Amino acid sequence: MTDSPRPFDPAPILATLPALPGVYRMLGEAGAVLYVGKARDLKKRVSSYFQKSDHSPRIRLMVANIRDIQTTVTRSESEALLLENNLIKGLAPKYNILFRDDKSYPFVLLTGHAFPRLGYFRGTPDKRDRAFGPFPNSYAVRESLQILQKIFRLRTCEDTVFGNRSRPCLLHQIKRCSGPCVGLISQADYARDVDNATLFLQGKDTKLLADLMTKMATAAADLRFEDAALCRDQAQALARVREKQFVESQGAQDADVVGLALKGDAACVYLMMIRAGRNLGGKAFFPSNVDQAEPALVLEAFLSQHYADRPVPALLLLGAEVEGITDWLTEVAGHRVRVVAKAIGERRNWLRMAEHNAELALIAREGRRAGQEQRLATLNEALGETNIQRIECFDVSHTLGEATVVSCVVYDNGAMKSSDYRRFNIDTPTPGDDYYAMRDALSRRYSRLAKGEGKLPDLLLIDGGRGQLNVALAVLNELGLGQIALLGVAKGEARKPGLEQLILPDEKEPLRLPPDHPALHLIQEVRDEAHRFAITGHRAQRAKKRTTSSLEDIPGIGPKRRQRLLQTFGGLRGIQSAGIEEIAQVEGMSRELAEKLYRALH
Repeated sequence: MTDSPRPFDPAPILATLPALPGVYRMLGEAGAVLYVGKARDLKKRVSSYFQKSDHSPRIRLMVANIRDIQTTVTRSESEALLLENNLIKGLAPKYNILFRDDKSYPFVLLTGHAFPRLGYFRGTPDKRDRAFGPFPNSYAVRESLQILQKIFRLRTCEDTVFGNRSRPCLLHQIKRCSGPCVGLISQADYARDVDNATLFLQGKDTKLLADLMTKMATAAADLRFEDAALCRDQAQALARVREKQFVESQGAQDADVVGLALKGDAACVYLMMIRAGRNLGGKAFFPSNVDQAEPALVLEAFLSQHYADRPVPALLLLGAEVEGITDWLTEVAGHRVRVVAKAIGERRNWLRMAEHNAELALIAREGRRAGQEQRLATLNEALGETNIQRIECFDVSHTLGEATVVSCVVYDNGAMKSSDYRRFNIDTPTPGDDYYAMRDALSRRYSRLAKGEGKLPDLLLIDGGRGQLNVALAVLNELGLGQIALLGVAKGEARKPGLEQLILPDEKEPLRLPPDHPALHLIQEVRDEAHRFAITGHRAQRAKKRTTSSLEDIPGIGPKRRQRLLQTFGGLRGIQSAGIEEIAQVEGMSRELAEKLYRALH
């Protein structure tokens, strides 16, 4: 009979806590971090956990598991908030409200080229380039790029393509590019279009529209009717865009509107971005560990985690007061930030719009979750299992044995989990030996998992027939993982979806589910994702091998020269289309070596 753990006595720790700002960490068994919080007054805040009785179920359970408390004193509440956010991101405590959003936001980019390129960009731009944004999603960026192409006809091609064209591309023919690559527009006229596009991206549409009308009138008076018609078309297109995209606004301003919807143990934060008075759309975030938390607490968690390493606009609109957040946001942003929790007028309409979108996103997510739960339930029933939650699927991809890649994708907690995806590059002794490739990938994957380095699946899907399934069964048995359920997915007659045969290790006859069966739909979804992920990796490997092998065979072209050539010309095709003089100008290339390379490629 084991002794029950002794109850935690907080009194000695509480007696020594200072009445200063700082961060506290609640620790459980074996020093596991249960919760990280910040406080203006550490003594009052930490003591409240053991004095109050009206905590939420989540906090009550956390307090019951506390075995120790650690604190760090900071100079200010803002500094405490920054430290708290860093600890939450690094430790992912069990009872903190967590927002997971590792993706950077996309921007519209105008490069520092003599004829600037218009493009889609993520990350940190070069100092010579100009970035406009951020935008909430890639759709908003691509829509803006299409508008800019239609109105201002800026180029979108890479510099290597731009520098090697001898005739206009299709975009010029459909009037989406002015053709600067072949001199169809002067640098001055192109710079004018770039300036107009910049005004548009900065929200100065009224000034831009007035300038276009003035230029149209001037061109018409000078009998330059083609120029006048171009200005007219740009002005009309710009007017249509303004009608479609502008929010009812008294002035061009930047703001983030944060709408919140709570329902039981689920929550959705909807971030709507207003830039220069234009609604760029929004993005929904679904935190974990909410469990009936107060709205202010959820908003504080979102703001502190989201804006710790992202641009902060001058205005934030919220649906609830968040204490102490304004000073911290101003400190992080490097400029004054206004946080408005009681919006009126048009700002109130923006907040209502964001809150409505949060409610709709939460309803949709709950519906998808219910559908996924039904799929899992029917899958368990069809396979005679009871607890399948995590599924891993393997697929082999190659072209006649070349560049063999095996993919592993993961479905867990009702969704595909891309962070757990893996690819395995396989060198097969015999080209096209799928059995060898599958064995190698499975052995590499599950030998680590057998040692406890990761989470084991409840079901292993193998995209293939009885042979591939037997290989998987042998590998799992060798590693002592025979308890994992196995299922082979063989393509049906004429490879039509819905006719798949499901092969079980101990069953002679394959299992055939109706085409509309929810379990089959789940299997198809996971299998198709494995197929997509494998093909993507295979194509990348094949392109890499074919590109590098042509250069590797040429004497004098080592890894560094090869890398410089590929970077300069954008690939093997660009090198093939370059002349001897152009090749010789690449760093590390002499004229003699350039001639040798040119002869080898032609």
